[in-house]
Amino acid sequence: MTIKRLVGWEKRKARVRKKVSGTPERLRLNVYRSNAHIYAQVIEDIDGKTLVSASTKTKELKSAIAKLNKTDAAKKVGEYIGKLAKDKGIEKVAFDRGGFLYHGRVKALAEGARAAGLNF
Repeated sequence: MTIKRLVGWEKRKARVRKKVSGTPERLRLNVYRSNAHIYAQVIEDIDGKTLVSASTKTKELKSAIAKLNKTDAAKKVGEYIGKLAKDKGIEKVAFDRGGFLYHGRVKALAEGARAAGLNF
């Protein structure tokens, strides 16, 4: 990533984070997208603790997403994190796209999490 792009991404990320925060009633679903993988975690911001996390590197998902394209793999990660959150009793979250556009893999992850029953 060039310096110019990195600075723009940092500004977008800060702008989004200013508006989205996780409370005990509505936790924050954070997304990070790299070229090869996508990561998602449910964070409680007051204590700064990650309650649930999943990514395309997760052992349970590796075999299921081995032959999928990146967008379909992101949807599987969303479904998996939704399932883990529901098992922990988490119903409502605030979606933090982390400076990435709500498009493509980020959107697929969000749709997968909604399909699994998360509310945002």
